[in-house]
Amino acid sequence: MTDAPARFKDLCLDARDHQALADWWCAALGYVRRDADRPSSDPIAIVDPTGAGPAMWFNQVPEPKTVKNRLHFDVDGDRDALLAAGATLLRAQDDEIRWDVLADPEGNEFCCFAPS
Repeated sequence: MTDAPARFKDLCLDARDHQALADWWCAALGYVRRDADRPSSDPIAIVDPTGAGPAMWFNQVPEPKTVKNRLHFDVDGDRDALLAAGATLLRAQDDEIRWDVLADPEGNEFCCFAPS
C-alpha cells in the first residue's frame, strides 16, 4: 500500500437515460451489469468481467449535458464500430492529434486510440 491519501476507485457518469447509457457502454467495452436486480431508478454499475478495468457507475440526472467535459477517458478501440453503435465523431485524427475524439450517445467525450 502506498502512502498516497487516495486511490482511484470508480468512474461515474451522469445521464438522463442511465439505463440506455449503461447498456451502450456495456456493448462498447464488453462490460456487464453488476447487481441487475436493483430498482431501475438506482445508479447502475457496470464492470469488466475480466476484472481488469475499473467499475463504471451511471447516475440518473434530470438535466442534459450542456458543456464540454472537464474530465474524459481514453479507450483503445475501433472508431468505426463505435460510430456504428451510436457514438458521434467530434474530431478526427489529424496532423495535430493521433486519436479520434468521440462522444457517447449522451454527449460525454472520450478519446479513441486505434489498437496497437
